Amino acid sequence: MSTTVMVVDDSFTIREQVSRALEAAGYDVLQAVDGVDALEKYRASPQIALVVCDVNMPRMSGIEFLEQAREVGSAPVVMLTTEGQVELIRRAKSLGASGWITKPFKADLLVAAARKLAPQG
Repeated sequence: MSTTVMVVDDSFTIREQVSRALEAAGYDVLQAVDGVDALEKYRASPQIALVVCDVNMPRMSGIEFLEQAREVGSAPVVMLTTEGQVELIRRAKSLGASGWITKPFKADLLVAAARKLAPQG
């Protein structure tokens, strides 16, 4: 059984790029279009081992998702964003984010983070 990663981003293109990189590395990928969709899928999919989540999204941001995600599960969350503001990064880490990757992302760094945080069985 392979390890499942949920990719959360309102950009179809980014979701596809991240998904392809993770799938090429052997991960199963579940996609969500925003924080609301992600929370629903997180509740319904306890096998999720890692969440890669955008910060700026409609309906529910990545920060708002982080605030509620710990009530649902304990998978590590890596934030993927164009934002590099120190205060935002500090807030995300205080809410339990395990990492911060800036866009445009490098696939090898993303996969390395996934392998560290959600090793494949």
